[in-house]
Amino acid sequence: MSEHHHHSHDHHEIPNLSSKQVRNAFYVGIALNLLFAIIEAGFGFWKNSLALLSDAGHNLSDVLSLVLALIAFKLMNSKATQNFTYGYKKTTVLVALINALILFFAVGGIIYEAVLRFQNPQKIEGTTVALVAFIGILINGGSAYLFMKGKEADLNVKGAYLHMVADALVSLGVVIAGIVMIYTDWFWLDSVMSIVIALVIFFGTWDLFKQSLKLSLDGVPHGIDFQKVKEHISSIDGVKGFKHIHIWALSTTENALTAHLQIDDHLTVREAEIIKEKVRHELEHFNIQHSTLEMYFSEKEFSEEELL
Repeated sequence: MSEHHHHSHDHHEIPNLSSKQVRNAFYVGIALNLLFAIIEAGFGFWKNSLALLSDAGHNLSDVLSLVLALIAFKLMNSKATQNFTYGYKKTTVLVALINALILFFAVGGIIYEAVLRFQNPQKIEGTTVALVAFIGILINGGSAYLFMKGKEADLNVKGAYLHMVADALVSLGVVIAGIVMIYTDWFWLDSVMSIVIALVIFFGTWDLFKQSLKLSLDGVPHGIDFQKVKEHISSIDGVKGFKHIHIWALSTTENALTAHLQIDDHLTVREAEIIKEKVRHELEHFNIQHSTLEMYFSEKEFSEEELL
């Protein structure tokens, strides 16, 4: 078997993910959200606002998620060891799954608190709540913007983006509820808005959860059509077919494939090697950067000596 962990050419690299820009986005997002959570918790205690205290706790969970995503991002480029031959790339998938679960947990907490407040509405000082929540929109909206460009290239960046957007929506709902409560005694509106926002967060997170769970189970990564890969490679001159194909994710940005490659009988070993390199190049266009291919002539399989 010829094993080759082939790294993608420059034109296949995921934009922004290897640059300082993404790391700085995590640093700024963590700092801003931690600062805002402390400020929001302070005002919550001062004004006895359960809404602000709950949102502050939610923001702290997002800080934890951002820290985990940053750690995973750094581990993505870790070197292989004897015990971890792919390095720690897979941690990016695990963190993406954890972040989705944290968001689900936050949704559950929001709904639970909303139901309790709906049953026993508390008088809330709408002006303070609206002003603090408006600051939250600016901070979370700005943080989301930092992750916007890379959200389709990496699940952890997408997770961070969804966290920030979710927080911005929560803050928007709190602002609206706060303004309405300034002029009315509809304190129950805070609970209703919280439930609506929680449902928006849930449906927005569902795709992240499905993708990260699929990758953790070594499913075919999102965006790769298994049948199209097989058909495209089989159409290359000299290739008669693919067998025993396996496609999985090494990380949230790198994918791998193993397969048996059937070659025309009349080709020489050198010609077969050229075809194999062409196949690897074509696989990169399907966002598959690491390939291990075993070649054989119909029923005759190459030996290791022939492939050297």
